[in-house]
Amino acid sequence: MASPDSKATLQTPRGGPQSVGRIFTILESLAHERSGVTLSELAANTGAPKTSLVGLLTGLTEEGCLVRDPAGRYFLGPRFLSLAMRASAGRELITLARPILESLVAATGETAVLGSLAPDADVALYLDKVESTNPIRYAVTVGERRELYCTAMGKLLLAYFAPERLKQYLKTTAREKFTPTTVTRISDLRAELAAIAKTGIAATWDERVPGASGLAAPIFSPDGTVAAALLMAGPSARMRANAKMNQTLLQQAAAECSRLAGGTSTFH
Repeated sequence: MASPDSKATLQTPRGGPQSVGRIFTILESLAHERSGVTLSELAANTGAPKTSLVGLLTGLTEEGCLVRDPAGRYFLGPRFLSLAMRASAGRELITLARPILESLVAATGETAVLGSLAPDADVALYLDKVESTNPIRYAVTVGERRELYCTAMGKLLLAYFAPERLKQYLKTTAREKFTPTTVTRISDLRAELAAIAKTGIAATWDERVPGASGLAAPIFSPDGTVAAALLMAGPSARMRANAKMNQTLLQQAAAECSRLAGGTSTFH
């Protein structure tokens, strides 16, 4: 929730049109810079003094439209990215996939999530979800972003990167070991990603959050590229006990999403 001061900054009549113009310049700058933009860089891009931008950036960050990392670099935030995806081609996929997510949850009792690569960074972005009704379940928020190297959806998307892009990702991305089972060694990740690309299924067991595990399968676009991913996640004990059934149902659901999106699944 934005503070009264930040809202006043965004809505001041005297500076309204200028503030709106600066907001769009800020968003355009961030959309073109995958590594983020500093306050100084934004000041140079907008021609505005830093003091004038601080209120705008604070308000946009508090509303979830931007995020600021520890180094002080700004990125497009989950709220803005989620809106952008819903307003673009992602909106059609979300609509098509929704009944399939609901059916998958009804059949498995676990949470189902639709996601894709974020447009501004090498992370997974959650586009839609249907949560399990179990008291103990995997809970997420639409618009959340997750690492690629240590999550089921992330690994699924990463497995279909072009070789050079994958090489660059592995070279430049810090790989935090969130749990004892988080895979961080490049050779191990490459072997796992090769297997995922061959089988069309990604699995993580307690890698990102202890006690939570997930399975993911690809959704293909008409040109054969991966348009999105379907994730099923839940408590590790339940996911392990029903792994074979869950994998089959997940791949069937992802194949149906691909069909509705005009793509073709090569996994059966």
